[in-house]
Amino acid sequence: MPSPIQPRPAPTTGQHCPQYDLWRQGYGVIQHSDATCVQVQTLAERLVQRGLQPDTEAVYRKLVALDRLTSAGLWLVVHMTYTRRVDMTGAPLTPQDFKTSPEGHTGGALNMVPAYAAYLALNSLTGETRSWLMGQGHCVAAVDALNVLTGNLHPEQQARYRGPEGLSRLAEDFYSYGQKPDGSMAAPIGSHVNPHTAGGIIEGGYLGFAELQYAHMPLPGESLVAFLSDGAAEEQRGSDWIPRWWRQEDCGLVLPIMIANGRRIEQRTELGTREGLERFEAHLSHRGFDPVRFDGRDPAAFVCALFSMEEALKDHGQAAMKGEIRYPVRIPYGIAETVKGYGFYGAGSNAAHNLPLPGNPRIDARARELFQTHIKPLWVNPDELQDAVRQLGEHERQNRPLERDHPLARRNPDDPVIPRLAPCREPSSSPMKAVDHFFRALVAENPDFRPRVGNPDELASNRLTGILKALKHRVNDPENDQEDIHGKIITVLNEEAVISACLANKAGLNLVASYEAFCVKMLGAIRQELIFARHQKAVGRPARWLGFPVIASSHTWENGKNEQSHQDTTFCESLLGEMNDVSRVIFPADYNSTLAALPSVYTDRGRLTCMVVPKRERPCVFDAHEADTLARHGALVVDEDTCAGEPLLLIANGAYQLSETIRACERLRETGTPFRLVYVQEPGRFRQPRDADEAATCASEFERERLFPHRLRRRVSLTHMRPEVFRGHLHTLFPEPAHSRVLGYINQGGTLNVAGMLFANQCSWGHLLVACAQAMEQPPGEWLSSAELAAVEGRGDPSVITRGLPTA
Repeated sequence: MPSPIQPRPAPTTGQHCPQYDLWRQGYGVIQHSDATCVQVQTLAERLVQRGLQPDTEAVYRKLVALDRLTSAGLWLVVHMTYTRRVDMTGAPLTPQDFKTSPEGHTGGALNMVPAYAAYLALNSLTGETRSWLMGQGHCVAAVDALNVLTGNLHPEQQARYRGPEGLSRLAEDFYSYGQKPDGSMAAPIGSHVNPHTAGGIIEGGYLGFAELQYAHMPLPGESLVAFLSDGAAEEQRGSDWIPRWWRQEDCGLVLPIMIANGRRIEQRTELGTREGLERFEAHLSHRGFDPVRFDGRDPAAFVCALFSMEEALKDHGQAAMKGEIRYPVRIPYGIAETVKGYGFYGAGSNAAHNLPLPGNPRIDARARELFQTHIKPLWVNPDELQDAVRQLGEHERQNRPLERDHPLARRNPDDPVIPRLAPCREPSSSPMKAVDHFFRALVAENPDFRPRVGNPDELASNRLTGILKALKHRVNDPENDQEDIHGKIITVLNEEAVISACLANKAGLNLVASYEAFCVKMLGAIRQELIFARHQKAVGRPARWLGFPVIASSHTWENGKNEQSHQDTTFCESLLGEMNDVSRVIFPADYNSTLAALPSVYTDRGRLTCMVVPKRERPCVFDAHEADTLARHGALVVDEDTCAGEPLLLIANGAYQLSETIRACERLRETGTPFRLVYVQEPGRFRQPRDADEAATCASEFERERLFPHRLRRRVSLTHMRPEVFRGHLHTLFPEPAHSRVLGYINQGGTLNVAGMLFANQCSWGHLLVACAQAMEQPPGEWLSSAELAAVEGRGDPSVITRGLPTA
């Protein structure tokens, strides 16, 4: 597909049409090439033929309006970077009207103005509100500027930025750094896409994730325009796999548009050269895309490209459903050729990225003169601008929602039917089998929910064989009964790609499972999602997508045989640091506790859950009632012996850690030492809450006292995590440091078995008893033999401690 709409002789409809002639003249810096003119005339004919517009004159009238809206958007973006005041009359500004410290990602935002304006115009031309996302979230000034000009706003921005002084307030708020008394941002506008941004669904602060997510976002019948960065295309190649995942049967239409401005922050990209762009185009073609190059300086060229891409993908998808062509179908991919910061001084230079002027106009007369000279052609008469906005904003007449309310921005699926499964009554079982059984049943009970499984490893290795059999790997050319063209499992050795497939599926049922050590590669994508959800809650529009688990299995303590690269507890530790109302971390210890935890994970809204789940068979410690109690409260008293004296409080966290603690308790009981053993399955419930929203998810003081009575001063904990992390988050559980000990992963490992990993990290039952002795200020010899004590102290044979422990 060499061009968005194939050029052909110019139709007569445009040759004698005053509105066409007016549009053909361009406006300010916006000019229309001959190729774009031919494409626009063909577009006008098609829109009329399909009954989307009454006549071609109506199409040209909207395109005239588009030019003016685009020019006004460029004008306002520059003001947002440099000024404190906006004068709609276009009169020159005084030095005091400029900011003391200008700031803004100006060049990228200028490039996004014609792109986003074209998106608005295409919706108006076709009477359909498509979804949108922007991978380069730092270009948000373009979106905010055009949303303010068109009135496409959430209430807080509507109240602040519409009205006589609204544009000045917008410019002054941009990078104002103002704060409310509680420390939060005072202005409903930020440096990147955020929940104040009308229609914003992804921050785009971490380049590359939009590219991995957009194919999985829209449902059939929906259409998504994805604005992407050429810099991200060089950095994050997982986006090349989009044709592998897209299926007409369960995906909406996707329209990727790369803004090819040729520059990163301080250097030219490879795509900034003709040879580089041609190589990228050839690469896209080889990977299953149909690249479409067009003039990225002209909003009408964007409209033509988007319309043509959408029609082409519809045709490809329908042909595939009829069996006329095979998957993967070719995905149209727009390449908007432009220069960084087009439309203002410094375009095409490194300086365009941030502050294109050579100085601050507030104190630099030359910079002020350049500002005035280069915004002059961008200015639009207010009456003319108002007419343009009216031409493009016929939402009520077209009976369609504002772009702030596009389908992806309003995700609110029905509650899923939660299956009821029988608990395990065997002595032992793999906790991952509970995940396998539950998710298969959940998908079967909810056939209208699109399922996605993110898998960067081996499902069979992680005991998810039933899911593999039922849902299958999505591939283009199946070679066995575990693969299918329409499989629901996204499998690729790229953790960022598989987590993105599920983060994007916000109307569906999701499951991600990976080796614990490799989950760390998912953190950037997950954290961006959690932050956005938290901010949505803060502005009173909480996310309504269904929660799902990211399961860290084949975890640190089970992966001793694979060297220390496979032994890493960072993932759960990092997510424990996020806010508990959007990020849960759960450590189920057996089959039943895993099964009992899953229903709340999938009924949560706008909340992700890290579940650290063993894959090997573990003793079934909890019956169904105990597992339900553990799921509700986050912790449970497992055992206690309250003979004479103050009991020692033992706190276990993690499946293998619980087993070690139970074994230690046997020695305590044998020697008549009183104790209480509490299993903490969800540590975040027992932290000191950091704000009111988090407090709502934390245990009450009464619940803390019931589980961890203050009278029990001597406390010893054994955790799956690094001990410093566990102690730090749960510091209120260890009020007397001198009488407290916390054991956990201390970065020791190698090629070891489970027992060896526990011993190497001083987490065995023997090490735990030594810690108990220290907390009680007693010698450990009462509980350990001389050989056992020698082993724990590094003077004897470790097998004295490790014998009888699991070795597989």
